[in-house]
Amino acid sequence: MLAQQRQQTILERVRSNGGVRVADLVRELGVSDMTIRRDLEVLAERGLLEKVHGGATALGPGSTEEPGFTAKSARQQQEKEAIARHAARLVRPGTAVALSAGTTIWALAHHLIGVPELTVITNSIPVAEVFHRNPRADRTVVLTGGVRTPSDALVGPVAVAAIRRLHVDTLFLGVHGMSVRAGFTTPNLLESETDRELVAAAHRLVVPADHTKWNTVGISTIAELSEADVVITDAGLPEDARTQLAERAGELIIAEGTH
Repeated sequence: MLAQQRQQTILERVRSNGGVRVADLVRELGVSDMTIRRDLEVLAERGLLEKVHGGATALGPGSTEEPGFTAKSARQQQEKEAIARHAARLVRPGTAVALSAGTTIWALAHHLIGVPELTVITNSIPVAEVFHRNPRADRTVVLTGGVRTPSDALVGPVAVAAIRRLHVDTLFLGVHGMSVRAGFTTPNLLESETDRELVAAAHRLVVPADHTKWNTVGISTIAELSEADVVITDAGLPEDARTQLAERAGELIIAEGTH
């Protein structure tokens, strides 16, 4: 396959999936890691995609643009992993937790598979799959029904009805963005409604969100910054943003090992 054909194939994958991983392209196209990275550099220089750690994503986030799960999982992997480790420390055995959709929450789920006697409520298909692949007799997992979004969340009236009568100790809420003006936001109106129901069901709200979410604004607000009991972010968050978050949220935790 010629370089031009290969790059066109890569671009089509990015546009259809929202993002690609270098390792997947190496296997699919049968070329070296270096060749794929060179192709991504060429496409990025032409303004056709954005290079990220381990792959590339589509360009142009807007207030209603919702990248796919694959695209988001390729971004800020080190930061998300550190944030997830800190978030997991807030979970005690024998409690009920809600896990919303999102790649940071998905990373957190991996750290919770060893927690005994845990009840998990989630509207995320990938999160539910983490627990399904690592079963425990003393764990209960409830996956809400609903309509599937590009980020693999289940949303809408069915999801809302399932959540409405539930009560959990802690909600770990994945967000698209956070700002002083708009609070915690999402680009999906139905997901916002479902997430608000999760917030209402929780005794404690924890928001694990990396620094790139700061001043990113989705079309719909899930909750105000002041509604968060804990916000966990990484060392890339600017000092002024730390101050503003600390003034509004109950507690701000900066995950170690992110820089």
